[in-house]
Order: sequence, then C-alpha cells, then structure tokens
Amino acid sequence: QVQLVESGGGLVQAGGSLRLSCSASGRAFSRYPMGWFRQAPGKEREFVAAISWSGGTTYYADSVKGRFTISRDNAKNTVYLQMNSLKPEDTAVYYCAARRGGSYYYTTIPDYDSWGQGTQVTVSS
Repeated sequence: QVQLVESGGGLVQAGGSLRLSCSASGRAFSRYPMGWFRQAPGKEREFVAAISWSGGTTYYADSVKGRFTISRDNAKNTVYLQMNSLKPEDTAVYYCAARRGGSYYYTTIPDYDSWGQGTQVTVSS
C-alpha cells in the first residue's frame, strides 16, 4: 500500500490561492491514478479532482472547475492541487488518494486504495 503525505494547507482570505502537495512512497507511483477529496465539518467526504496515471487526463467537480488545477510530477512522486479564487465554502480537510492501477481517472471513494492523513484548508471571508 502506498503511503501518502499531504502538505500546503493553511489559512487564506477569500480570493486567495494555495497549492497542496501530496508526496507518495514507492516506485509504482507513476502507474497510479490519483485524486483529491475534501471533507467539511459535518459533511461527507466529496470528490474534488482526479488525474490519470500519465497526467494526460483530468476531471473536476463542478464546484471547483475553472478555479482548481490538478497536476502531477511522476519523477518526484508528487501530485499537486493548485487552488485559486478560493471561497469560504472551500474550507475543509483535503485528502489525496491513490488507486493501484487503471488507465483513466476515478471520482468515487471506493475507487481508491490508499489515503493520506489530510491537510486543513481554511478560507476566511
């Protein structure tokens, strides 16, 4: 099972930007589709963005489309989530997730095998 560690969360004003990083252990990272999810207090964990193993295909939740960008650097075993034009409703714990194999992107929690511990993002109004 791959180990995932998120970083880059913090407190930012509405309209600001943050870049989250997720570092993965293991040599097979380049074959893993990856995803970002988030969970706000009192709410279920929800899909944010996903990327194929090659980075050639991405997919976003409607709520973040046009504001967030997912990318990956397979040489560094890292996936990123660039978040721009942040809103208070983006406040949540953000989790990255890895799936052992697959040629596309994946958007549901059961699609993924490994999860990070999460990083808090707080957007003030």
